[in-house]
Amino acid sequence: MSNFVSPEWVNEHVNDIQVIFFDCRFSLADPQAGFKLYKKDHIKGAYFADLNNDLSRPLSTHGGRHPLPSVNILSQFFSNCGVDGEKIVVAYDDEAGAYASRLWWILKYLGHSKVFVMNCGYTHYKEKGYSISSKMPAEKSGNFTPNVQNTMKIDKDELLRKIKSGEDTIIDAREEGRYKGIFEPIDHKAGHIPTAVNIPWKSNYRSPGIWRSREELRTIYKSYADKKEKQIVYCGSGVTACINILAMDEAGIGNVSLYPGSWSDWISYEENEVETD
Repeated sequence: MSNFVSPEWVNEHVNDIQVIFFDCRFSLADPQAGFKLYKKDHIKGAYFADLNNDLSRPLSTHGGRHPLPSVNILSQFFSNCGVDGEKIVVAYDDEAGAYASRLWWILKYLGHSKVFVMNCGYTHYKEKGYSISSKMPAEKSGNFTPNVQNTMKIDKDELLRKIKSGEDTIIDAREEGRYKGIFEPIDHKAGHIPTAVNIPWKSNYRSPGIWRSREELRTIYKSYADKKEKQIVYCGSGVTACINILAMDEAGIGNVSLYPGSWSDWISYEENEVETD
């Protein structure tokens, strides 16, 4: 079964009590922009999931720019939105799925299998004339019970051991210029984690906001399809790496882990080596 649903499918299920929608619109340049857009209008019945406040915890010395919240905090958030083991969850944004993929990965990590991303994004959905609303749904008292999939993430210390052993593949999902250390617009060091290969997250799209087909994704990741070793994916802060992980899952590739702290966590340890190409 695909990880994606179409805008048409979403519109047909806006009144389905078994489906819960999450609006994940966000802007790194203006962290309040997503919520402002959500208040103006959103898919009918959708809850807002803020990257900074709901899908990340406060910053500290280590952990990266978007560190993962605790399992308890995430579980309470989803419970308050009515998510339980039987609900179908659909996430969307207007940034080619970058932030929706983060919510998709988090729910998969928490053991919830019925989670999908809406293809094309909110603007496309709205332009189709489908059902939208400015009304915010009421907080609910759900019972989300996590079943944490610990193999889906890896920390810095385990990653160091993997690099030394050379047993696993490390994939950098950032754009090529950042991976090569040609420029770095956000973090204080440029380059990439030693031994990492580069598969930019934008390569998973046919055009802005439109995901490639399953067959196209299988072509991109064909060299990883039969590997028994783990595939470890990172980006700048653990957000856009989730796009690659979703794409790999769509292509039928399992045994993939996220390094949640990603590059911004890696370089917070001065002793960690970096490479440039």
